[in-house]
Amino acid sequence: MQAYLNLLDHILRDGIRKGDRTGTGTLSVFGHQTRYDLTAGFPLLTTKKVHWKSVVHELLWFIRGDTNIRYLVQNGVRIWNEWPFQHYLEETGQADSLPKHSPEWKEAMKTFTKRIEADASFAGEWGELGPVYGRQWRNFNGVDQLRNVVEDIRRKPDSRRHIVTAWNPAEIPEMVKSGLPPCHTLFQFYVAEGRLSCQMYQRSADVFLGVPFNIASYALLTHLVARECDLKVGDFVHTLGDAHLYLNHLEQAKLQRSREPRSLPRLHFADRAPSMFDMEYDDIELLDYDPWPAIRAPIAV
Repeated sequence: MQAYLNLLDHILRDGIRKGDRTGTGTLSVFGHQTRYDLTAGFPLLTTKKVHWKSVVHELLWFIRGDTNIRYLVQNGVRIWNEWPFQHYLEETGQADSLPKHSPEWKEAMKTFTKRIEADASFAGEWGELGPVYGRQWRNFNGVDQLRNVVEDIRRKPDSRRHIVTAWNPAEIPEMVKSGLPPCHTLFQFYVAEGRLSCQMYQRSADVFLGVPFNIASYALLTHLVARECDLKVGDFVHTLGDAHLYLNHLEQAKLQRSREPRSLPRLHFADRAPSMFDMEYDDIELLDYDPWPAIRAPIAV
């Protein structure tokens, strides 16, 4: 994972200070690419612990075409909670009395999350993110892009059109109400010598918190599609537009950069594992993961 650590170095050394939508401020670079050889081990960061459960459940959620956070909440995944919660506060007139990340805001979010988990009706109204990733992957204006690309890889492996896009301009206004417009906007598969590689373009990359999840998620997706198409894995290529460290993540990034990487873990699929479209969390196993401790940092909402 030296490529990721080199990116941290690059931003800390050469990043330009910029404002941003959240008001937090960033150090930012534009246009960066890293490559991860999936045959060398599974690229899950070892310089800090990454919540593997969140990586797997979020990807399965995307693959199923789901866009409501209730499935994630019920499986202990919290990474999407802040956006619908903040939308809920704004729509119910509570945002001014609950400043973001204040103790009161955090307590109110716990209550909100418990209601999402327990109350299907409440979740249906306030847990919906709009037509974000899962919708676009599985129903982009009526097109099941993900299933189509799997079929195309099987039938025409040398095609240069193995592309799935989440950037649907007509639906961006609906996405931003309680979620975000897609950060990882497009990915393309490539087959050579019996190996499947994937390149993903990410327009906006929160390098400390988000990018470790993105690397692991698309590496896992590449494994799943390769398994579906009877191929071995090749590389995951990560192309970034605005790659940034939030100003309140700089010390955490420096701490992480001071740590020595450890051996990469391995991925194993259960013999009973079904198609990727029907896979469950227990069908996927991470072996030999021995990371440094987690490093906490606030999410910019």
